[in-house]
Amino acid sequence: MGSKVTNKYPLVSVIIVNWNGQAFLAEVLGKLQVQSFKDFEIIVVDNGSTDGSMDLLRTFRPQVRVECLPVNRGFAAANNIGAALSRGHWIALLNNDAFPQSNWLAALVSATERYSEFQFFASSLLMARRPGYLDGTGDIYHISGMAWRRDHGRKEPRLNPEAGEVFGPCGAAALYPRDLFIQTGGFDPDYFCYHEDVDLSFRLRLQGHRCLYVPEAQVQHLGSASSAKDSDFAIYHGHRNLVWTFIKNMPPPLLSYYLPAHWFLNLATLVWFTAGGQGRAISRAKRDALRGLPGALTKRKIIQKQRKAPVSAISQALDRHWLNPYWDFFARRRTTH
Repeated sequence: MGSKVTNKYPLVSVIIVNWNGQAFLAEVLGKLQVQSFKDFEIIVVDNGSTDGSMDLLRTFRPQVRVECLPVNRGFAAANNIGAALSRGHWIALLNNDAFPQSNWLAALVSATERYSEFQFFASSLLMARRPGYLDGTGDIYHISGMAWRRDHGRKEPRLNPEAGEVFGPCGAAALYPRDLFIQTGGFDPDYFCYHEDVDLSFRLRLQGHRCLYVPEAQVQHLGSASSAKDSDFAIYHGHRNLVWTFIKNMPPPLLSYYLPAHWFLNLATLVWFTAGGQGRAISRAKRDALRGLPGALTKRKIIQKQRKAPVSAISQALDRHWLNPYWDFFARRRTTH
C-alpha cells in the first residue's frame, strides 16, 4: 500500500486523523491501496479511539504508520503531529470518512506540475450518501467571517468545472507543501476542530500563496461522521473558531471596514440557533470566543507582521456580497434536511 519503505523519501505523505472511525477506516485505506499514483506513504494519527480502530489499524501495519495518542487531541493538533512525522515533499490530508477515487493523488500531483503559480490544492468532494451531488469544490470565505464549501448540495455537472482558484481547500481532502505547512504553523491547535482549514488558508494567502481547485481529484465524502453536523459540539467549535479566524487574519484596513458585517453575523447566529433550541451552545461559543480574544490578538500581531500579500489581493479573494452567507445557509439546509 503506497510506496515501499526505502532510503528514498516518498513524494507525498497521506495523513489521516482517526477518532472512532472503525466503521469506514478500512474502506478509506483500501481506496488508497489502489491509487494509480504509488509514491506515497500513509500516516494514521489515532485520537484515542475506543471503538476498536486500533485493532483494525494493526492489520495494516507495516504499510501504514500508526501514531496512537492516549487522548483525543483534536483534528487540528493531530494533523500537525502527522505532518511532523511525515517524510514527503507534499502532505495530503484525508478524512477518515473520505473515500478517494483511484486517480485522486495522481490528479493532485499532476496539478502541482502543471500549475506552478499555485501552492496548495483543493479536491472535488462528492456526497457519499447522495450520489450525483457535490459536497464541495473548495472553500469560500466571506467578508463577515463566515466560510462554506462552494457548490455544496448542488448536482454534479455532466462536465466537471474547470480547474480554478478558490480561497482554500476543505481539510477533508487537501494537498499542501510539507515545508510550507510546517513553516506557517500548521493548524491552530487551539481550534480543536472546525474552521482550522479556513484559518490556515487565510494565513497562507496572507503570505502570498494561492489555492487551486482540481476537479479531477475526486473524493466521496460522508461528512460529519465523527460529530453530527448540527450538533451542539459542531456549533460550539465552528462558531467560536470563526471569530478567532476573522480577528487573527483580516488585515487592516479590511478589519475595521468589515467589522460591522462580522458583528451582524454573530448576532444573527445567536438569534437563529437560540430560536432553534441551541442557545446554550451558541452562547458558549461566543462567550469563549471573547475570552480567547487576548490570545487571538497576540497571534494577530505575528500573522500581520509576516504578511506579504497586498491588501488588495486579500480583498479580491473574499466573497464581498453581503447576503451570500445567509442565502447559502438556507440553501444548504434545504439540501440536507
